[in-house]
Amino acid sequence: MAIDLKSLNHNQLSDLIARAKARQEELVKEKATKLREKINALVKAEGFGLDEVLGRNSGGGARGKARGKVKPKYRNPADPSQTWSGRGKRPRWFHAALSAGKKEKDLLIG
Repeated sequence: MAIDLKSLNHNQLSDLIARAKARQEELVKEKATKLREKINALVKAEGFGLDEVLGRNSGGGARGKARGKVKPKYRNPADPSQTWSGRGKRPRWFHAALSAGKKEKDLLIG
């Protein structure tokens, strides 16, 4: 099946490209499905589960990348040892300072 590309106009060529890309995606999905079935059959024949072979943890959900410790952003003026990074729930001292009329910028660390 040879297609004379030079005889196609812009719209015909765009349509051909779109159909070819769609067909290519179908073929890739079919190949991946067949490969997945082969792998599952092989793993099952050996008496294992796919999670065991791949080393996936069956407990718990997916976890994001662990974050390192964040530098403190706010400091309690009444007790300088108390700090807060600005992430998570506001500490009581922060909430109390705001209720007492302080502003967030007043509690920022220099």
